[in-house]
Amino acid sequence: MNAQAGETAELLERLAGLAEQAGDEILRHYQGPIAVTRKADASPVTAADQAAEAIILETLAPLLPGVPVIAEEASAAGNTPAIGPNRSPDRRFWLVDPLDGTKEFLSRNGQFTVNIALIQGSRPILGVVHLPALGTTYTGSAPATGGAGIAMLAHRGDRPRPIACRQQPKDGAIVLASRSHANEAALQAFLSTEQVATLENAGSSLKFCRVAEGLADIYPRLGRTMEWDTAAGQAVLTAAGGSVRTLDGKELGYGKPGFENPHFVARGRDA
Repeated sequence: MNAQAGETAELLERLAGLAEQAGDEILRHYQGPIAVTRKADASPVTAADQAAEAIILETLAPLLPGVPVIAEEASAAGNTPAIGPNRSPDRRFWLVDPLDGTKEFLSRNGQFTVNIALIQGSRPILGVVHLPALGTTYTGSAPATGGAGIAMLAHRGDRPRPIACRQQPKDGAIVLASRSHANEAALQAFLSTEQVATLENAGSSLKFCRVAEGLADIYPRLGRTMEWDTAAGQAVLTAAGGSVRTLDGKELGYGKPGFENPHFVARGRDA
Protein backbone atom coordinates (compact mmCIF):
# COMPACT_ATOMS: atom_id res chain seq x y z
CA MET A 1 0.00 0.00 0.00
CA ASN A 2 1.50 3.34 -1.05
CA ALA A 3 1.48 6.37 1.25
CA GLN A 4 -1.52 8.04 -0.43
CA ALA A 5 -3.57 4.85 -0.32
CA GLY A 6 -2.66 4.42 3.34
CA GLU A 7 -3.76 7.97 4.13
CA THR A 8 -7.04 7.40 2.28
CA ALA A 9 -7.70 4.18 4.17
CA GLU A 10 -6.96 5.87 7.49
CA LEU A 11 -9.26 8.79 6.67
CA LEU A 12 -12.07 6.44 5.66
CA GLU A 13 -11.65 4.51 8.89
CA ARG A 14 -11.95 7.72 10.89
CA LEU A 15 -14.99 8.79 8.88
CA ALA A 16 -16.65 5.43 9.47
CA GLY A 17 -16.03 5.77 13.19
CA LEU A 18 -17.48 9.28 13.14
CA ALA A 19 -20.59 8.13 11.25
CA GLU A 20 -21.06 5.33 13.79
CA GLN A 21 -20.71 7.80 16.67
CA ALA A 22 -23.41 9.98 15.09
CA GLY A 23 -25.48 6.86 14.51
CA ASP A 24 -25.31 5.94 18.18
CA GLU A 25 -26.71 9.37 19.02
CA ILE A 26 -29.50 8.87 16.48
CA LEU A 27 -30.40 5.52 18.06
CA ARG A 28 -30.64 7.19 21.46
CA HIS A 29 -33.44 9.36 20.04
CA TYR A 30 -34.90 6.47 18.03
CA GLN A 31 -35.64 4.52 21.20
CA GLY A 32 -37.88 7.21 22.69
CA PRO A 33 -40.56 9.70 21.68
CA ILE A 34 -39.60 11.63 18.54
CA ALA A 35 -40.44 15.32 18.28
CA VAL A 36 -40.76 16.63 14.72
CA THR A 37 -40.61 20.16 13.38
CA ARG A 38 -40.74 21.44 9.80
CA LYS A 39 -38.08 23.29 7.85
CA ALA A 40 -38.82 26.09 5.42
CA ASP A 41 -39.31 23.58 2.58
CA ALA A 42 -41.81 21.65 4.75
CA SER A 43 -39.50 18.64 5.10
CA PRO A 44 -39.33 17.09 8.58
CA VAL A 45 -36.45 17.55 10.98
CA THR A 46 -35.93 15.99 14.40
CA ALA A 47 -33.65 16.50 17.36
CA ALA A 48 -31.78 13.40 16.15
CA ASP A 49 -30.86 15.16 12.87
CA GLN A 50 -29.54 18.14 14.76
CA ALA A 51 -27.65 16.21 17.43
CA ALA A 52 -25.99 13.92 14.88
CA GLU A 53 -24.93 16.87 12.74
CA ALA A 54 -23.40 18.63 15.75
CA ILE A 55 -21.28 15.55 16.49
CA ILE A 56 -20.11 15.29 12.89
CA LEU A 57 -19.28 18.99 12.48
CA GLU A 58 -17.25 19.10 15.68
CA THR A 59 -14.98 16.29 14.50
CA LEU A 60 -15.00 16.61 10.72
CA ALA A 61 -13.54 20.07 10.11
CA PRO A 62 -10.19 19.37 11.89
CA LEU A 63 -9.61 16.23 9.79
CA LEU A 64 -8.78 18.35 6.74
CA PRO A 65 -8.21 21.92 7.98
CA GLY A 66 -9.51 24.57 5.63
CA VAL A 67 -11.86 22.25 3.72
CA PRO A 68 -15.42 23.67 3.94
CA VAL A 69 -18.25 21.53 5.32
CA ILE A 70 -21.70 21.72 3.71
CA ALA A 71 -24.17 20.09 6.08
CA GLU A 72 -27.92 19.74 5.59
CA GLU A 73 -29.25 21.31 8.78
CA ALA A 74 -26.69 24.13 8.83
CA SER A 75 -27.53 24.90 5.20
CA ALA A 76 -31.25 24.92 6.00
CA ALA A 77 -30.46 27.55 8.63
CA GLY A 78 -28.56 29.65 6.08
CA ASN A 79 -25.06 28.66 7.22
CA THR A 80 -23.42 27.61 3.96
CA PRO A 81 -19.69 28.31 3.53
CA ALA A 82 -18.20 29.26 0.17
CA ILE A 83 -16.66 26.33 -1.69
CA GLY A 84 -14.91 28.05 -4.59
CA PRO A 85 -15.52 27.93 -8.36
CA ASN A 86 -16.74 24.65 -9.79
CA ARG A 87 -14.23 24.83 -12.64
CA SER A 88 -11.37 24.16 -10.22
CA PRO A 89 -10.24 20.51 -10.22
CA ASP A 90 -8.54 21.06 -6.84
CA ARG A 91 -11.66 22.34 -5.07
CA ARG A 92 -12.52 20.18 -2.06
CA PHE A 93 -15.46 20.26 0.32
CA TRP A 94 -17.41 17.94 2.57
CA LEU A 95 -21.09 17.08 2.15
CA VAL A 96 -22.93 15.81 5.23
CA ASP A 97 -26.42 14.46 5.70
CA PRO A 98 -26.59 13.53 9.38
CA LEU A 99 -29.84 11.59 9.01
CA ASP A 100 -30.89 10.70 5.48
CA GLY A 101 -34.34 9.20 5.39
CA THR A 102 -35.99 11.14 8.18
CA LYS A 103 -39.34 9.69 7.05
CA GLU A 104 -37.86 6.19 7.40
CA PHE A 105 -36.63 7.16 10.85
CA LEU A 106 -40.08 8.38 11.84
CA SER A 107 -41.71 5.19 10.54
CA ARG A 108 -39.07 3.18 12.46
CA ASN A 109 -38.28 0.83 9.57
CA GLY A 110 -34.49 1.02 10.07
CA GLN A 111 -33.68 2.25 6.54
CA PHE A 112 -32.13 5.58 7.47
CA THR A 113 -28.48 6.52 7.10
CA VAL A 114 -25.66 8.83 8.13
CA ASN A 115 -23.88 10.19 5.05
CA ILE A 116 -20.44 11.83 4.88
CA ALA A 117 -18.66 12.51 1.58
CA LEU A 118 -15.57 14.37 0.39
CA ILE A 119 -15.82 16.10 -2.98
CA GLN A 120 -12.82 16.96 -5.14
CA GLY A 121 -13.50 19.08 -8.20
CA SER A 122 -17.06 17.97 -8.81
CA ARG A 123 -16.72 14.26 -7.93
CA PRO A 124 -17.27 12.41 -4.65
CA ILE A 125 -13.93 10.73 -3.97
CA LEU A 126 -14.63 9.40 -0.45
CA GLY A 127 -17.92 8.37 1.07
CA VAL A 128 -19.34 6.68 4.14
CA VAL A 129 -22.93 5.48 4.46
CA HIS A 130 -23.82 4.13 7.91
CA LEU A 131 -27.11 2.46 8.85
CA PRO A 132 -27.39 2.84 12.63
CA ALA A 133 -30.36 0.52 13.13
CA LEU A 134 -28.69 -2.27 11.14
CA GLY A 135 -25.14 -1.77 12.44
CA THR A 136 -23.88 -1.64 8.85
CA THR A 137 -21.34 0.72 7.27
CA TYR A 138 -20.45 1.10 3.59
CA THR A 139 -17.31 2.97 2.52
CA GLY A 140 -15.97 3.92 -0.87
CA SER A 141 -12.94 5.67 -2.31
CA ALA A 142 -12.65 6.49 -6.01
CA PRO A 143 -10.16 8.50 -8.08
CA ALA A 144 -10.92 12.18 -8.66
CA THR A 145 -10.34 11.53 -12.36
CA GLY A 146 -13.15 8.96 -12.50
CA GLY A 147 -13.33 5.18 -12.61
CA ALA A 148 -13.78 2.47 -10.00
CA GLY A 149 -11.94 2.37 -6.70
CA ILE A 150 -12.38 0.36 -3.51
CA ALA A 151 -15.76 -0.21 -1.85
CA MET A 152 -16.21 -2.03 1.44
CA LEU A 153 -19.00 -3.23 3.69
CA ALA A 154 -18.70 -3.82 7.42
CA HIS A 155 -21.18 -5.10 9.95
CA ARG A 156 -20.39 -3.86 13.42
CA GLY A 157 -17.93 -6.22 15.07
CA ASP A 158 -16.87 -7.86 11.79
CA ARG A 159 -13.94 -7.13 9.49
CA PRO A 160 -14.81 -5.08 6.39
CA ARG A 161 -15.17 -7.02 3.14
CA PRO A 162 -14.95 -5.73 -0.44
CA ILE A 163 -18.11 -5.29 -2.48
CA ALA A 164 -18.67 -4.77 -6.20
CA CYS A 165 -21.53 -4.14 -8.58
CA ARG A 166 -22.76 -6.99 -10.68
CA GLN A 167 -23.53 -7.04 -14.38
CA GLN A 168 -27.25 -6.90 -15.03
CA PRO A 169 -28.70 -10.42 -15.42
CA LYS A 170 -30.01 -11.44 -18.82
CA ASP A 171 -33.50 -11.97 -17.38
CA GLY A 172 -33.74 -8.33 -16.32
CA ALA A 173 -32.81 -5.82 -13.67
CA ILE A 174 -33.74 -5.49 -10.04
CA VAL A 175 -34.85 -1.86 -9.88
CA LEU A 176 -35.01 0.08 -6.62
CA ALA A 177 -37.49 2.91 -6.16
CA SER A 178 -37.78 5.44 -3.39
CA ARG A 179 -40.42 4.54 -0.84
CA SER A 180 -41.01 8.13 0.20
CA HIS A 181 -40.58 10.24 -2.93
CA ALA A 182 -41.60 8.18 -5.96
CA ASN A 183 -43.06 10.08 -8.93
CA GLU A 184 -45.22 7.22 -10.15
CA ALA A 185 -45.92 8.47 -13.68
CA ALA A 186 -42.27 9.32 -14.35
CA LEU A 187 -41.15 6.02 -12.82
CA GLN A 188 -43.50 3.97 -15.00
CA ALA A 189 -42.34 5.84 -18.10
CA PHE A 190 -38.72 5.06 -17.18
CA LEU A 191 -39.45 1.39 -16.47
CA SER A 192 -41.05 1.00 -19.91
CA THR A 193 -37.61 1.61 -21.43
CA GLU A 194 -35.81 -1.00 -19.29
CA GLN A 195 -35.81 -4.79 -19.03
CA VAL A 196 -37.09 -5.20 -15.48
CA ALA A 197 -37.24 -8.42 -13.49
CA THR A 198 -38.49 -6.94 -10.22
CA LEU A 199 -39.24 -3.54 -8.70
CA GLU A 200 -38.47 -3.07 -5.01
CA ASN A 201 -38.78 -0.16 -2.59
CA ALA A 202 -36.08 1.04 -0.24
CA GLY A 203 -35.35 4.18 1.74
CA SER A 204 -32.51 6.72 1.92
CA SER A 205 -29.04 6.28 0.39
CA LEU A 206 -29.29 2.56 1.10
CA LYS A 207 -30.43 2.20 -2.52
CA PHE A 208 -27.01 3.24 -3.85
CA CYS A 209 -25.38 0.74 -1.52
CA ARG A 210 -27.57 -2.16 -2.57
CA VAL A 211 -26.58 -1.57 -6.18
CA ALA A 212 -22.94 -1.28 -5.09
CA GLU A 213 -23.23 -4.58 -3.23
CA GLY A 214 -24.64 -6.38 -6.28
CA LEU A 215 -28.08 -6.86 -4.72
CA ALA A 216 -29.81 -4.63 -7.28
CA ASP A 217 -29.04 -3.12 -10.67
CA ILE A 218 -30.75 0.24 -11.18
CA TYR A 219 -31.95 3.07 -8.97
CA PRO A 220 -33.78 5.83 -10.89
CA ARG A 221 -34.38 9.01 -8.93
CA LEU A 222 -37.04 11.08 -10.65
CA GLY A 223 -37.73 13.54 -7.86
CA ARG A 224 -36.01 16.24 -5.87
CA THR A 225 -32.77 15.48 -4.03
CA MET A 226 -29.98 17.59 -2.61
CA GLU A 227 -26.26 16.95 -2.99
CA TRP A 228 -25.84 15.84 0.64
CA ASP A 229 -28.51 13.17 0.01
CA THR A 230 -26.51 11.50 -2.75
CA ALA A 231 -22.77 12.22 -2.50
CA ALA A 232 -21.75 9.48 -0.06
CA GLY A 233 -23.88 6.85 -1.80
CA GLN A 234 -22.46 7.86 -5.17
CA ALA A 235 -18.93 7.55 -3.81
CA VAL A 236 -19.65 4.00 -2.63
CA LEU A 237 -21.36 3.04 -5.88
CA THR A 238 -18.72 4.43 -8.24
CA ALA A 239 -15.98 2.85 -6.13
CA ALA A 240 -17.80 -0.48 -6.59
CA GLY A 241 -17.81 -0.08 -10.38
CA GLY A 242 -21.18 1.60 -10.92
CA SER A 243 -22.26 4.99 -12.21
CA VAL A 244 -24.66 7.83 -11.43
CA ARG A 245 -25.75 9.84 -14.45
CA THR A 246 -28.29 12.52 -15.21
CA LEU A 247 -31.03 11.76 -17.74
CA ASP A 248 -28.89 13.26 -20.53
CA GLY A 249 -26.08 10.81 -19.73
CA LYS A 250 -23.71 13.10 -17.86
CA GLU A 251 -22.06 12.12 -14.60
CA LEU A 252 -23.89 13.62 -11.63
CA GLY A 253 -21.62 16.39 -10.39
CA TYR A 254 -21.34 18.39 -7.16
CA GLY A 255 -20.99 21.99 -6.10
CA LYS A 256 -23.96 23.16 -8.19
CA PRO A 257 -25.66 26.47 -7.32
CA GLY A 258 -28.16 25.76 -4.55
CA PHE A 259 -26.80 22.20 -4.15
CA GLU A 260 -29.92 20.73 -5.81
CA ASN A 261 -29.63 17.67 -8.06
CA PRO A 262 -31.38 17.04 -11.36
CA HIS A 263 -33.08 13.69 -11.91
CA PHE A 264 -30.59 10.83 -12.27
CA VAL A 265 -30.17 7.09 -12.71
CA ALA A 266 -27.73 5.02 -10.66
CA ARG A 267 -26.60 1.76 -12.28
CA GLY A 268 -24.38 -1.18 -11.55
CA ARG A 269 -21.59 -2.47 -13.74
CA ASP A 270 -21.90 -2.01 -17.51
CA ALA A 271 -22.16 -5.18 -19.55
